[in-house]
Amino acid sequence: MEGVVDAVMRDLLTGIGGYDRCVTEFIRVSQTVLPARVFYRRCPELSAGGKTPSGIPVYIQLLGSHPDLLARNAQVAYRLGAPGIDLNFGCPAKTVNKSQGGASLLKNPPLIYEICSAVRSALPRTVPLTAKIRLGFEDDQAFEAVVAAVVNAGVDELTVHARTRRQGYRPPAHWQRLADVSRHIGIPMIANGELWSPSDVIRCASVSGCHHFMLARGALCRPDLGLATRALLTNTSHDSMLWEHVHPFLQAFLERNALRYEAHHALNPLKQWLVYLAHYFPQAAALFAQVKRIRQFDDMLAALR
Repeated sequence: MEGVVDAVMRDLLTGIGGYDRCVTEFIRVSQTVLPARVFYRRCPELSAGGKTPSGIPVYIQLLGSHPDLLARNAQVAYRLGAPGIDLNFGCPAKTVNKSQGGASLLKNPPLIYEICSAVRSALPRTVPLTAKIRLGFEDDQAFEAVVAAVVNAGVDELTVHARTRRQGYRPPAHWQRLADVSRHIGIPMIANGELWSPSDVIRCASVSGCHHFMLARGALCRPDLGLATRALLTNTSHDSMLWEHVHPFLQAFLERNALRYEAHHALNPLKQWLVYLAHYFPQAAALFAQVKRIRQFDDMLAALR
Protein backbone atom coordinates (compact mmCIF):
# COMPACT_ATOMS: atom_id res chain seq x y z
CA MET A 1 0.00 0.00 0.00
CA GLU A 2 2.76 2.35 -1.09
CA GLY A 3 2.24 6.02 -0.38
CA VAL A 4 -0.78 5.90 1.92
CA VAL A 5 -0.37 3.24 4.61
CA ASP A 6 2.41 5.09 6.36
CA ALA A 7 3.06 5.41 10.08
CA VAL A 8 0.26 7.95 10.51
CA MET A 9 -2.26 5.69 8.80
CA ARG A 10 -1.06 2.70 10.80
CA ASP A 11 -1.62 4.67 13.99
CA LEU A 12 -5.11 5.74 12.94
CA LEU A 13 -6.25 2.27 11.88
CA THR A 14 -4.79 0.38 14.82
CA GLY A 15 -6.23 3.01 17.14
CA ILE A 16 -9.68 2.09 15.84
CA GLY A 17 -8.84 -1.54 16.54
CA GLY A 18 -9.16 -5.08 15.26
CA TYR A 19 -5.62 -5.64 14.03
CA ASP A 20 -2.90 -7.95 15.37
CA ARG A 21 -0.01 -6.71 13.21
CA CYS A 22 1.06 -4.14 10.65
CA VAL A 23 3.66 -4.28 7.89
CA THR A 24 5.53 -1.25 6.58
CA GLU A 25 5.63 -0.07 3.01
CA PHE A 26 8.48 -1.93 1.35
CA ILE A 27 12.11 -0.87 1.76
CA ARG A 28 13.95 -1.46 -1.52
CA VAL A 29 17.27 -3.31 -1.12
CA SER A 30 19.39 -3.25 -4.26
CA GLN A 31 23.07 -2.38 -3.84
CA THR A 32 24.06 -1.75 -0.25
CA VAL A 33 23.32 -2.10 3.43
CA LEU A 34 21.03 0.81 4.11
CA PRO A 35 21.69 3.37 6.85
CA ALA A 36 19.51 3.46 9.94
CA ARG A 37 17.76 6.64 8.81
CA VAL A 38 16.09 4.77 5.94
CA PHE A 39 14.52 2.30 8.35
CA TYR A 40 13.43 5.04 10.75
CA ARG A 41 11.89 6.99 7.89
CA ARG A 42 9.77 4.04 6.75
CA CYS A 43 9.13 2.83 10.28
CA PRO A 44 9.28 5.59 12.89
CA GLU A 45 7.66 3.09 15.25
CA LEU A 46 11.19 1.70 15.72
CA SER A 47 11.70 4.53 18.19
CA ALA A 48 8.84 3.12 20.28
CA GLY A 49 9.74 -0.56 20.45
CA GLY A 50 8.53 -1.34 16.94
CA LYS A 51 4.87 -0.82 17.85
CA THR A 52 2.14 1.66 17.01
CA PRO A 53 0.87 3.87 19.84
CA SER A 54 -1.88 1.27 20.29
CA GLY A 55 0.73 -1.41 20.97
CA ILE A 56 0.44 -3.25 17.63
CA PRO A 57 3.76 -4.62 16.30
CA VAL A 58 5.01 -3.34 12.95
CA TYR A 59 7.14 -5.68 10.83
CA ILE A 60 9.73 -4.20 8.45
CA GLN A 61 9.09 -5.25 4.85
CA LEU A 62 12.10 -5.72 2.56
CA LEU A 63 12.04 -6.05 -1.22
CA GLY A 64 14.96 -7.17 -3.36
CA SER A 65 16.61 -10.11 -5.11
CA HIS A 66 20.08 -10.38 -3.53
CA PRO A 67 20.05 -12.96 -0.69
CA ASP A 68 23.11 -11.68 1.18
CA LEU A 69 22.13 -8.01 0.96
CA LEU A 70 18.61 -8.75 2.14
CA ALA A 71 19.98 -10.79 5.03
CA ARG A 72 22.34 -8.01 6.11
CA ASN A 73 19.61 -5.39 5.90
CA ALA A 74 17.30 -7.64 7.89
CA GLN A 75 19.96 -7.72 10.60
CA VAL A 76 20.03 -3.92 10.65
CA ALA A 77 16.25 -3.76 10.98
CA TYR A 78 16.33 -6.29 13.82
CA ARG A 79 19.07 -4.41 15.67
CA LEU A 80 17.05 -1.22 15.38
CA GLY A 81 14.15 -2.94 17.11
CA ALA A 82 11.94 -4.41 14.38
CA PRO A 83 9.73 -7.09 15.98
CA GLY A 84 9.67 -9.06 12.73
CA ILE A 85 10.80 -9.07 9.09
CA ASP A 86 8.55 -9.50 6.05
CA LEU A 87 9.81 -10.31 2.54
CA ASN A 88 7.92 -8.94 -0.46
CA PHE A 89 7.55 -11.35 -3.37
CA GLY A 90 4.20 -9.95 -4.48
CA CYS A 91 4.58 -6.36 -5.68
CA PRO A 92 3.18 -6.18 -9.24
CA ALA A 93 4.65 -2.76 -10.17
CA LYS A 94 6.41 -2.83 -13.54
CA THR A 95 9.32 -0.69 -12.35
CA VAL A 96 9.92 -3.09 -9.45
CA ASN A 97 9.57 -6.22 -11.58
CA LYS A 98 11.96 -4.92 -14.24
CA SER A 99 14.69 -4.71 -11.62
CA GLN A 100 14.09 -8.27 -10.39
CA GLY A 101 11.99 -7.37 -7.39
CA GLY A 102 8.57 -8.24 -6.04
CA ALA A 103 6.42 -10.59 -8.10
CA SER A 104 9.09 -11.16 -10.75
CA LEU A 105 10.80 -13.56 -8.31
CA LEU A 106 7.81 -15.88 -8.48
CA LYS A 107 9.33 -17.15 -11.73
CA ASN A 108 12.35 -18.37 -9.77
CA PRO A 109 11.43 -20.56 -6.75
CA PRO A 110 15.08 -21.55 -6.10
CA LEU A 111 16.04 -17.88 -5.70
CA ILE A 112 13.11 -17.33 -3.35
CA TYR A 113 14.43 -20.24 -1.29
CA GLU A 114 17.93 -18.71 -1.24
CA ILE A 115 16.59 -15.34 -0.12
CA CYS A 116 14.35 -16.72 2.61
CA SER A 117 17.04 -19.10 3.82
CA ALA A 118 19.69 -16.36 3.96
CA VAL A 119 17.44 -13.98 5.89
CA ARG A 120 16.31 -16.74 8.24
CA SER A 121 19.93 -17.68 8.99
CA ALA A 122 20.85 -14.05 9.64
CA LEU A 123 18.22 -13.55 12.34
CA PRO A 124 17.75 -15.11 15.76
CA ARG A 125 15.26 -17.96 15.49
CA THR A 126 12.96 -16.11 17.87
CA VAL A 127 12.50 -13.24 15.41
CA PRO A 128 9.48 -13.89 13.15
CA LEU A 129 10.18 -14.02 9.43
CA THR A 130 7.18 -13.77 7.13
CA ALA A 131 6.74 -13.52 3.37
CA LYS A 132 4.09 -12.36 0.95
CA ILE A 133 3.58 -13.89 -2.48
CA ARG A 134 1.02 -14.05 -5.27
CA LEU A 135 -0.25 -17.19 -6.99
CA GLY A 136 2.37 -16.69 -9.67
CA PHE A 137 3.61 -14.28 -12.32
CA GLU A 138 1.96 -15.11 -15.66
CA ASP A 139 0.03 -18.09 -14.29
CA ASP A 140 -0.17 -20.22 -11.15
CA GLN A 141 1.72 -23.28 -12.38
CA ALA A 142 4.63 -22.71 -9.99
CA PHE A 143 2.47 -21.85 -6.97
CA GLU A 144 3.18 -25.07 -5.07
CA ALA A 145 6.89 -24.80 -5.85
CA VAL A 146 7.03 -21.24 -4.51
CA VAL A 147 5.15 -22.23 -1.35
CA ALA A 148 7.53 -25.15 -0.82
CA ALA A 149 10.55 -22.86 -1.28
CA VAL A 150 9.27 -20.46 1.36
CA VAL A 151 8.32 -23.17 3.85
CA ASN A 152 11.51 -25.19 3.42
CA ALA A 153 13.61 -22.07 3.99
CA GLY A 154 12.16 -21.65 7.47
CA VAL A 155 9.68 -18.79 7.04
CA ASP A 156 7.21 -18.64 9.93
CA GLU A 157 4.10 -17.38 8.12
CA LEU A 158 3.09 -16.94 4.49
CA THR A 159 0.65 -14.37 3.12
CA VAL A 160 -0.84 -15.12 -0.31
CA HIS A 161 -2.54 -12.55 -2.49
CA ALA A 162 -4.87 -14.88 -4.36
CA ARG A 163 -4.11 -13.58 -7.86
CA THR A 164 -1.18 -13.73 -10.26
CA ARG A 165 0.86 -10.72 -11.21
CA ARG A 166 -0.83 -10.74 -14.64
CA GLN A 167 -4.25 -10.64 -12.97
CA GLY A 168 -3.16 -7.60 -10.97
CA TYR A 169 -6.05 -6.41 -8.85
CA ARG A 170 -8.86 -7.50 -11.15
CA PRO A 171 -11.59 -9.48 -9.39
CA PRO A 172 -12.10 -12.18 -8.49
CA ALA A 173 -9.45 -13.33 -6.05
CA HIS A 174 -8.95 -17.08 -6.44
CA TRP A 175 -9.34 -18.12 -2.82
CA GLN A 176 -9.97 -21.74 -3.78
CA ARG A 177 -6.38 -21.98 -5.02
CA LEU A 178 -5.18 -21.34 -1.47
CA ALA A 179 -7.17 -24.35 -0.27
CA ASP A 180 -4.90 -26.61 -2.33
CA VAL A 181 -2.04 -25.99 0.10
CA SER A 182 -3.31 -24.13 3.19
CA ARG A 183 -4.27 -27.22 5.17
CA HIS A 184 -0.95 -29.04 4.97
CA ILE A 185 1.93 -26.56 4.60
CA GLY A 186 2.79 -26.67 8.29
CA ILE A 187 2.85 -22.90 8.88
CA PRO A 188 -0.01 -20.38 9.02
CA MET A 189 -1.20 -19.15 5.65
CA ILE A 190 -2.68 -15.65 5.60
CA ALA A 191 -5.25 -14.96 2.87
CA ASN A 192 -5.30 -11.65 1.00
CA GLY A 193 -7.31 -10.27 -1.89
CA GLU A 194 -10.88 -8.96 -2.36
CA LEU A 195 -11.53 -8.70 1.37
CA TRP A 196 -13.80 -5.66 1.43
CA SER A 197 -16.23 -6.62 4.19
CA PRO A 198 -16.52 -8.95 7.19
CA SER A 199 -18.73 -11.27 5.12
CA ASP A 200 -15.97 -11.46 2.48
CA VAL A 201 -13.60 -12.70 5.19
CA ILE A 202 -16.07 -15.35 6.28
CA ARG A 203 -16.49 -16.56 2.70
CA CYS A 204 -12.74 -16.52 2.16
CA ALA A 205 -12.23 -18.63 5.27
CA SER A 206 -14.73 -21.18 4.02
CA VAL A 207 -13.25 -21.37 0.51
CA SER A 208 -9.53 -21.08 1.29
CA GLY A 209 -9.30 -22.97 4.57
CA CYS A 210 -7.30 -20.04 6.00
CA HIS A 211 -7.82 -18.70 9.50
CA HIS A 212 -5.74 -15.53 9.21
CA PHE A 213 -6.32 -12.57 6.90
CA MET A 214 -4.48 -9.52 5.61
CA LEU A 215 -6.69 -6.48 5.04
CA ALA A 216 -5.23 -3.87 2.70
CA ARG A 217 -7.33 -1.78 0.30
CA GLY A 218 -10.46 -2.78 2.21
CA ALA A 219 -9.07 -1.26 5.39
CA LEU A 220 -8.57 2.06 3.60
CA CYS A 221 -12.10 1.98 2.22
CA ARG A 222 -13.60 1.18 5.61
CA PRO A 223 -11.37 2.20 8.55
CA ASP A 224 -13.22 -0.03 11.03
CA LEU A 225 -13.02 -3.12 8.81
CA GLY A 226 -10.61 -4.89 11.15
CA LEU A 227 -12.80 -4.23 14.17
CA ALA A 228 -16.00 -5.18 12.33
CA THR A 229 -14.41 -8.38 11.03
CA ARG A 230 -13.18 -9.39 14.46
CA ALA A 231 -16.67 -8.75 15.86
CA LEU A 232 -18.25 -11.04 13.27
CA LEU A 233 -15.66 -13.77 13.80
CA THR A 234 -16.14 -13.67 17.57
CA ASN A 235 -19.90 -13.13 17.48
CA THR A 236 -19.71 -9.82 19.33
CA SER A 237 -21.50 -6.56 18.61
CA HIS A 238 -20.05 -3.67 16.61
CA ASP A 239 -21.59 -0.37 15.53
CA SER A 240 -20.26 0.51 12.09
CA MET A 241 -18.44 3.79 11.68
CA LEU A 242 -20.42 6.52 9.98
CA TRP A 243 -19.04 9.33 7.83
CA GLU A 244 -19.20 11.76 10.72
CA HIS A 245 -16.89 9.41 12.63
CA VAL A 246 -14.44 9.09 9.74
CA HIS A 247 -14.27 12.73 8.72
CA PRO A 248 -12.18 13.91 11.71
CA PHE A 249 -9.51 11.36 10.80
CA LEU A 250 -8.97 13.15 7.47
CA GLN A 251 -7.83 16.35 9.11
CA ALA A 252 -5.62 14.41 11.53
CA PHE A 253 -4.07 12.47 8.63
CA LEU A 254 -3.34 15.69 6.74
CA GLU A 255 -1.92 17.63 9.68
CA ARG A 256 0.25 14.83 11.00
CA ASN A 257 1.71 14.03 7.59
CA ALA A 258 2.48 17.72 7.16
CA LEU A 259 4.70 17.44 10.22
CA ARG A 260 6.61 14.54 8.65
CA TYR A 261 7.03 15.98 5.14
CA GLU A 262 6.90 19.39 3.54
CA ALA A 263 3.30 20.53 3.93
CA HIS A 264 2.35 20.30 0.26
CA HIS A 265 3.53 16.68 0.14
CA ALA A 266 0.78 15.76 2.62
CA LEU A 267 -1.94 16.49 0.08
CA ASN A 268 -1.48 13.51 -2.24
CA PRO A 269 -1.77 10.79 0.45
CA LEU A 270 -4.98 12.45 1.64
CA LYS A 271 -6.39 12.50 -1.89
CA GLN A 272 -5.44 8.83 -2.33
CA TRP A 273 -7.25 7.95 0.87
CA LEU A 274 -10.38 9.82 -0.23
CA VAL A 275 -10.43 7.76 -3.43
CA TYR A 276 -10.41 4.58 -1.35
CA LEU A 277 -13.00 5.89 1.11
CA ALA A 278 -15.31 6.73 -1.80
CA HIS A 279 -15.85 3.00 -2.37
CA TYR A 280 -17.71 2.84 0.96
CA PHE A 281 -18.75 6.42 1.73
CA PRO A 282 -20.43 8.48 -1.01
CA GLN A 283 -19.58 11.60 1.00
CA ALA A 284 -15.90 10.90 0.37
CA ALA A 285 -16.49 10.94 -3.40
CA ALA A 286 -18.22 14.30 -3.12
CA LEU A 287 -15.39 15.69 -0.98
CA PHE A 288 -12.74 14.41 -3.37
CA ALA A 289 -14.48 16.19 -6.25
CA GLN A 290 -14.23 19.41 -4.26
CA VAL A 291 -10.59 19.13 -3.25
CA LYS A 292 -8.85 17.17 -6.02
CA ARG A 293 -7.39 20.31 -7.63
CA ILE A 294 -6.23 21.92 -4.41
CA ARG A 295 -2.44 22.38 -4.34
CA GLN A 296 -1.89 24.35 -1.13
CA PHE A 297 -1.92 22.93 2.39
CA ASP A 298 -3.89 25.81 3.95
CA ASP A 299 -6.55 25.55 1.25
CA MET A 300 -6.91 21.83 1.85
CA LEU A 301 -7.13 22.28 5.60
CA ALA A 302 -9.82 24.95 5.16
CA ALA A 303 -11.78 22.66 2.83
CA LEU A 304 -11.72 19.82 5.36
CA ARG A 305 -12.84 22.10 8.14
